[in-house]
Amino acid sequence: MDLSDHCTGRGYSARFAFFFLTIPFIPCPAVSQTNPHFNVRLNINYESADRSIGLYEGLSGSGRDIVPLRGSQIALATTADIARRRLSSGRLETSLDGIKFGHVETDDVFRLKDARENVAAIKELLAAIKRRNFSQRVAATVEQLFPADAKVSTTIPMFLVAFGHQNIDAYVRRVVWEGGIPKFVGEGEGELTIVVNLAKGVKYGRTVDERFIGVLSVVAHEVFHAAFGVYKDASPAWQEYYATHRTYLDRLLDLTHNEGIAHYLTFEQRSGGSLPPDWDQKIAASFAEFNKSTGELLSARISPQRAHYLISTSNTSEYWQSYGAITGMFIARAIDQKLGRAALTATVANGANDFYMKYNQLAERDNSLPQLSKSISRHIGQ
Repeated sequence: MDLSDHCTGRGYSARFAFFFLTIPFIPCPAVSQTNPHFNVRLNINYESADRSIGLYEGLSGSGRDIVPLRGSQIALATTADIARRRLSSGRLETSLDGIKFGHVETDDVFRLKDARENVAAIKELLAAIKRRNFSQRVAATVEQLFPADAKVSTTIPMFLVAFGHQNIDAYVRRVVWEGGIPKFVGEGEGELTIVVNLAKGVKYGRTVDERFIGVLSVVAHEVFHAAFGVYKDASPAWQEYYATHRTYLDRLLDLTHNEGIAHYLTFEQRSGGSLPPDWDQKIAASFAEFNKSTGELLSARISPQRAHYLISTSNTSEYWQSYGAITGMFIARAIDQKLGRAALTATVANGANDFYMKYNQLAERDNSLPQLSKSISRHIGQ
């Protein structure tokens, strides 16, 4: 299935997370919930991960037992999306049956070799998630990025798996189930669903505690997306925004706002605010690509395929090549640090344009900040 199939309605519905794996580990501080109206719960399904672990250990199970599970089916379909290939249930079943006995395919699209080699760490991490207060800790972390009076009440299904595409750790998809097969739909449709690949989660640190916090930060990123989706569905301001902002550029701006705040949340947790040595160069490159894509998306000559490609790659490329997510993260960080947390959470309530307007005001006062293109300013009415 082509990724452009998901660029419908209010924006790109499949969101993917990519995170630093090389920065020093810094534990995130404990937080507690303060807003009684922010009720976000995770309904965690462990079945695919449990059965995959048994298979990797060579103790029990087969591909036939694992492939039909809902978590496995979402992971299969998402791997096909990112790889831009047709991947059948039969292909996954054959791959799993082979890896049980140590056979590694030349084209290891599901990254089963890594999963089998790290099965002990995956099993240890899964046990930690099961026994700790994972869902409540995630909800308290995410609440910080919403207005103090936000009303969000939802239960989000979350599937833990132990295989998937090499570029994705965790992701949110809107899913409609048709005979056990997931169909991915646009904003406002289906059920917001989170999938976490524990085979990637074991790369977050050297100890189970580090890996647990790493997975928590990744899931908090995705829960932010899911909670934001629920918030938008109930917000008259966001409903009006989507009714009147239907261009390709609007989709990019909406996605970058959403991804930017989520990436900022994860960046702060994982790095403690420490910047990589080439931060300025990476941010400058992201803004340059963002501004370039903005101009192209406004062109009357752009094809739907090209527009969908630009929008999807703004967030589904390798971490620093995901120019939209990185640009949005920088904007969110600038607003939070220079205007305060209330100014940042206000953009959640007020809409994407408020996010860029606030940044433009900062950039006018501080010429050291990267500039957004004039076409963006004109588009948002500044």
